[in-house]
Amino acid sequence: MRPKLALVADGDAARRPARSAHSEELEIFDAYSQAVIRAADTISPAVVNIEVIRRGSPLHESSGTQPHATGSGFLFTPDGYILTNSHVVHGAGRVDVTLSDGRRMRADLIGDDPGTDLAVIRISADGLTAAALGDSNRIRVGQLVVAIGNPYGFQCTVTAGVISALGRSLRTQSGRLIDNIIQTDAALNPGNSGGPLVSSRAEVIGVNTATIMPAQGLCFAIAINTAKFVASRLIRDGRIVRGYLGMAGQNVRLPRRLVHLHKVGVASGVLILSLEPGSPAELAGLKPGDVVISFAGTPVAGIDDLQRLLSGDCIGVATELQVMRRADLMTLRIVPGESPN
Repeated sequence: MRPKLALVADGDAARRPARSAHSEELEIFDAYSQAVIRAADTISPAVVNIEVIRRGSPLHESSGTQPHATGSGFLFTPDGYILTNSHVVHGAGRVDVTLSDGRRMRADLIGDDPGTDLAVIRISADGLTAAALGDSNRIRVGQLVVAIGNPYGFQCTVTAGVISALGRSLRTQSGRLIDNIIQTDAALNPGNSGGPLVSSRAEVIGVNTATIMPAQGLCFAIAINTAKFVASRLIRDGRIVRGYLGMAGQNVRLPRRLVHLHKVGVASGVLILSLEPGSPAELAGLKPGDVVISFAGTPVAGIDDLQRLLSGDCIGVATELQVMRRADLMTLRIVPGESPN
């Protein structure tokens, strides 16, 4: 004889309507929509439209003229500091900002860094809303993200997608390589540059910077942790200080026999093509034809490796530089200067 409790339970289950797959899909969609709406509502008041008249233009002091460039940015402090891309404001003679509430005002360029494609501008106004900055080291591939900006002048446009990949590298217009780039499929278009890439927690995790045309869904943002560091230095110094050696070079493969002979940790290096007179490289005794394979004890497999190591911390510090000169392995001491750029 079956227990009565089991009969009652079976009867309840029979009377209870089964949840349809359609209702479950609606619940999932609603949760997704709510996350996007929450992020957009929270961050949109901090997003600004930027219009630039380039320096030297006869139009840049007149009013009512068409801008030479437009882009996006976002307030990251309540006292008016705005993050954007360097390529949006570089060479600006005049920068105008339009807030989400319609107010329009002139902005001052605090500093820009073409090496990371980041810039800081500032406005003076009351009642400003600053975006919350997240931690780009904690994000994951597949995570929901929202991009907010002003593509083609359509103010506060919201697109959504996921993080497609992390740790990408992207070369800027200055030729420098930026590391730790976020790849996303959230749609970006001209005018989105400088706008925020936002997590479902309504925290900015990246600064939208580039797309690959005509590919679809290949969009990139500079990690917010990189932007925090660059913005703090731009506010403090107006520029980013980097080390300088004063040489031109190219990547080359090392002869295999020399790699085995000297037991070096790289299979390639930087071939020195020329030296600037009086530069740190010339003073250190480097010569055209030398191949740089190590700087400060760190292997150098190419120009990008060397650029990463030439931070502001190395300026004025005697540092060991290992080179291959013909078949000989040599260690020289070099004192990097400050980059004139």
